[in-house]
Amino acid sequence: MNSVFSDHKDYEVIVLGAGVSGLTCGIRLVEKGFRVKIIAHCVPPHTTSNIAPAYWSPFRVHPEGRVLKWGRYSYEVFINLSAESGTGVSLIRLMELYDHQVANPWWEKAVPECVRTNRSEVPLGFTDAYLVEVPLIETPIYMEYLVRRFNHLGGYIHKLDKGITSIKDLYPEDSIIVNCSGLGAYEVCGDKNVYPIRGQIVRTTNPGLSLCYHYESAKNEITYIVPRSGDCILGGTAEERNWNTEVEEQTTKKILYNCQKIEPSLREAKVLENRVGLRPGRNEVRLEIEKVSNTCAVVHNYGHGGAGFTLSWGCAEEVAELVEQFFTEEVN
Repeated sequence: MNSVFSDHKDYEVIVLGAGVSGLTCGIRLVEKGFRVKIIAHCVPPHTTSNIAPAYWSPFRVHPEGRVLKWGRYSYEVFINLSAESGTGVSLIRLMELYDHQVANPWWEKAVPECVRTNRSEVPLGFTDAYLVEVPLIETPIYMEYLVRRFNHLGGYIHKLDKGITSIKDLYPEDSIIVNCSGLGAYEVCGDKNVYPIRGQIVRTTNPGLSLCYHYESAKNEITYIVPRSGDCILGGTAEERNWNTEVEEQTTKKILYNCQKIEPSLREAKVLENRVGLRPGRNEVRLEIEKVSNTCAVVHNYGHGGAGFTLSWGCAEEVAELVEQFFTEEVN
């Protein structure tokens, strides 16, 4: 892509974090003409993003106005990526289930169509539902695609032997840092508004499913079924401020029971593995520029809750705009 900075390869941007947010920001910045280095302790396939059952859904993320903008932009990018081979992105019908009558979702303007489901199509035990076509991102394929695309564009990933303990450690060397540290911002930035949202999943064989299900109860319990090309991801949990990354057997049994109630064919599915990931929760996404000196600034981009993939391209576009704005002011 062309940019007013396409000839300014002397400007290096450091991106902290190699999850979906860090890689997506890295790609957009390289496309804008910057030299970009991603630094991270955990890189694909060993990131939380690699575990995610990533289907487009603005789950546990605020504020609604900005989320709608970022989500709509990302939706369109994923639609285009679904037409390319090797990205791991496809389109799937998502059925949102409810145990009571509801209005259409607040984010319906971000998608082309949101259709109320016929009562006869609603699974037993539920009162209301609607269908929406959304991007499905198979994370093992997609994260590898992002790394490949970033490297092909000329970006560089540096794996750290240990994590950064404070973002201030990067200030003296770099004129701009993009902070995509996710849950790590709790320590890296000392941001006590950041908290984990624990998610446990069960990966099984796919008994022939092609419909994705999502249900969140009034008690904030979540159940989802995500059929992929070679398996199914079943969930889950959304336990706020729970730092435990160990698999809990009782939770596995509960996930299987809840998912099999929605889709009985899963009783024949074989369990392949259990995983736990911690989503980066926050009262709202932090996406802003912080000038720490006359020559150094940090663009923060973290706190995406359960919507890291859903917002990734929209947030990356705004991050790139803030970086360009900073360099424009510096040059002038």
